[in-house]
Amino acid sequence: MPRVPALEELQRRRSEKWFGHGDGVISATVAEMDFELAEPIAAVLRDAIGRSDLGYTSGVPSSLGTAFAGFAQRRLDWKVDPDRLTLVPDVMVGLIELCRLIAPGGSIGFATATYPPFLQQLPAAGFSLVPIPLSSDGSFDLDALAVRLQQGLDILILPNPHNPTGRVLPPSELTQIAELCAQYGAWVLADEIHAPLVLPGAQHTPWLDVSDAARSCGISLTSASKAFNLAGLKAALVVTASDRAQDLVKRLPFTNDQVGILGVLAAEAAFTDGDEWLDDVLRQLDHNRTLLGDHLPNGITWARPQATFVAWLDCAGAGLGDDPAGFFLEQAKVALSPGHSYDPAATSFVRLNFGTGDELLTEMLTRMSGAIS
Repeated sequence: MPRVPALEELQRRRSEKWFGHGDGVISATVAEMDFELAEPIAAVLRDAIGRSDLGYTSGVPSSLGTAFAGFAQRRLDWKVDPDRLTLVPDVMVGLIELCRLIAPGGSIGFATATYPPFLQQLPAAGFSLVPIPLSSDGSFDLDALAVRLQQGLDILILPNPHNPTGRVLPPSELTQIAELCAQYGAWVLADEIHAPLVLPGAQHTPWLDVSDAARSCGISLTSASKAFNLAGLKAALVVTASDRAQDLVKRLPFTNDQVGILGVLAAEAAFTDGDEWLDDVLRQLDHNRTLLGDHLPNGITWARPQATFVAWLDCAGAGLGDDPAGFFLEQAKVALSPGHSYDPAATSFVRLNFGTGDELLTEMLTRMSGAIS
């Protein structure tokens, strides 16, 4: 299994997840895993620094295109054309700039609860938000989507798999989403950054493999950042499978030097030589998912995630009020992400990052159970 540093070592990290919480706090917040880097990635980064190779990026190298296409075919059963890949600094920036091209100041829908930057950054970029609450079983509410499309929705952002619930959208659901959006002329921007992290028992369907409608009205965005813990290196990919979508992507305002060269090198290494490390991580996450389900503190419920390393926990039955994250930070020294960051109405929820070793996860759950009792 991949090594997880001791708590004291993790707290010396400067990334957002671990920095600034105080002594003794176990952080399970931001979607960063605690595992040490895959050695092929670390080696590539060491070599680049050793030769002072920290200049501007020169575009999508053919080696990166080949590496990602191979990874997509091998891991996701997804045939990608390397000539239809475009580099962007990260998925969120790519989403915003695509939205600006499609419908400046337009309306953007997404299922809630959702990734917090959608709620924060899209309004700041001048867009109106159209939340579409998930159905009670966690599925996408297709009837609500149809109503929003009839009202003129311009763009649907579709995390696939979903964050924060970790649900893998089935092909039938994706097909209906594609047909509806194509019927009403709305674009679908599929955020598939968590696709390599689908856990045993589920299977990811790439958006661009769903149907002709999906390919015509859709664009996929992805990165090595979540699966291989490279978020700070700033390199993501936009993938298209139709001339219409490719013509749109060609208008993106980015230049190659806005993408980090270390991110490009690390992504290429991840997609080429990272399978063994990723397999180990997936085994650990599957183990952690079971551990979490077996030891949920009293009064906390969840829907077992099918993908990712995050758990969407409902604390309503634990009687913790409208700030359970604050309660656990103060009473258990466990830092969790507050549910209202993902949906203003989700005040009883927290999101717990279980991308760590079982020892730290067990300690987290023990502290949380002790605080409730």
